[in-house]
Amino acid sequence: MINFFKKLFGAAEKPDLKLLIDEGAYLVDVRTPQEHAQSKVKGSVNIPLDSISNHLAKFKDKKHIIVFCRSGNRSSQAKSILEKSGFTNVVNGGTSENVKQFVK
Repeated sequence: MINFFKKLFGAAEKPDLKLLIDEGAYLVDVRTPQEHAQSKVKGSVNIPLDSISNHLAKFKDKKHIIVFCRSGNRSSQAKSILEKSGFTNVVNGGTSENVKQFVK
């Protein structure tokens, strides 16, 4: 019954962050440089939300892209910006702590 409602209302299954990270996802911290410096996720790059549009070339040819921030709000905005720019392989990882738990 729940699956019926998911299909009806378009609720998508959550992507498997661990699998995507294990496959070498491009990890993008969209927090400010100061926030990034305080708490980094190993292997991530820092491209603040307000400069995402200026760095689109960095996202080309990436198999998987995971964006994240402090609360999930800015990463949601970053995902939207990237999708509007033609990227279809973007996942909102939510918080940096959420992503960090899957990084080796």
